[in-house]
Amino acid sequence: MSNTTQSKAANRIEALLDANSFVEIGAKVTARSTDFNLTEKKAASDGVVTGYGVIDNRPVYVYSQDASVLGGSMGEMHARKITALYDIAIKTGVPVIGLVDCAGLRLEEATDALEAFGAIYLKQTLASGVIPQITAVFGTCGGGMALVPALSDFTFVEKERGHIFVNSPNALEGNRTEKCDSSSAEFQSKETGMVDGIGTEEEILDQIRTLVTLLPSSNWDNDTIVECSDSLNRLLEGAGDYAQDAGMLLSALADDEAFFEIKPEYGKDIAAGFIRLNGLTVGAVANRSVIYGEDGNKAEELGTTLSSRGARKAASLVRFCDAFGIPVLTLTNVTGFSASLCNEKMLARSVGSMVAAFAEASVPKVNVITGKAYGSAYTAMNSKSLGADFVFAWEDAEIGMMDASLAAKILSPGASAADLAEKADAYRRLQSNVESAAARGYVDTVIAAAETRKYVITAFDILYAKKEVRPDKKHGTV
Repeated sequence: MSNTTQSKAANRIEALLDANSFVEIGAKVTARSTDFNLTEKKAASDGVVTGYGVIDNRPVYVYSQDASVLGGSMGEMHARKITALYDIAIKTGVPVIGLVDCAGLRLEEATDALEAFGAIYLKQTLASGVIPQITAVFGTCGGGMALVPALSDFTFVEKERGHIFVNSPNALEGNRTEKCDSSSAEFQSKETGMVDGIGTEEEILDQIRTLVTLLPSSNWDNDTIVECSDSLNRLLEGAGDYAQDAGMLLSALADDEAFFEIKPEYGKDIAAGFIRLNGLTVGAVANRSVIYGEDGNKAEELGTTLSSRGARKAASLVRFCDAFGIPVLTLTNVTGFSASLCNEKMLARSVGSMVAAFAEASVPKVNVITGKAYGSAYTAMNSKSLGADFVFAWEDAEIGMMDASLAAKILSPGASAADLAEKADAYRRLQSNVESAAARGYVDTVIAAAETRKYVITAFDILYAKKEVRPDKKHGTV
């Protein structure tokens, strides 16, 4: 039990953790600086509550900034409490969760406060890929503090009061908060790709609890396997009818039809997140061309192309999965790259990062081609040539350079409509047919859509002990 007074910061910790599991550490720490009458402002905890507890009986370390104490501002001892938490978390292989509500740099401590930011950045960087780091923003997170969620693996923001910014919206030339609140949860969720989910305080804490149960505690302790009560051979009835909405398809595939989606508002052409298959946590990346609403009607049409934002989202998840030994599943249905000036600015770089993430990942990798798989976009989506261990394809899948009709026009310029139709049919039969790809070994097995769950579970089971030796190097540069 915590012996801290029940501030909002402490209440958030109690709501996050299992009942009566929180143990506070460093409750008596106060600021050392005496400048600008800071001595008179001292308060126990120095604006941040730190300690440990459990979520679903799994240990976590947590810090929660207290805006009622010096505005929750970052000072020397405030940061020292957080870095001490990281030190013990790295040693013990336990996730760190930060609940942020911070007025920013503590002006009374000047360079000490600046060094405090640097100390936290260092610990977060050292912890990256060793233990999961989750940050939730419930108030202000501005200036140097905005780098804390950027250095985390997953970030959540309270939809009304949560604000993330390096520069205040009003400090941006030609902008005002009323025009474009670039610090808002909505903007950060849709435009930056840093936010994995927004909601009420209660919803965010629930999301964090769910996420923690899906993730390994560290890169050496994969403790994510749970007992599965769902049928391993459950058929996906009507899978072809909703396959365009990859979120729905991943839900149908998953144990108990549970899909934890990350960054749902960013790069919507890619659905990314975590599912369980036979009790094992799997990272999922899938092309999405349609989003269906709760009423079953099409809410949004996205097209069958890959965008720069979608590629960045996919790359981020694959790198996280590889760092923590989480297998990766991809569902491929893509005909090319998004063609717009906005996309073109970052498209090659973003897709390159995604390709590197798939190619470098040594965890088990399975790809299912559910629709069309054309050109370089298909190759980039965890294809056999990038190192996918198993590639399955639905019976009606199409795999090739491009749409057969377009290929016919290029191969036979000026041909009549009848000739073009004949040549398109021949191209489809010889080059785009799934059997043609299987004959060349690019597809391992052609499967019925309804049997996808059975095949991917079996594949990950057989790949569970996979070991892969890679060239010796410090790290990649893409």
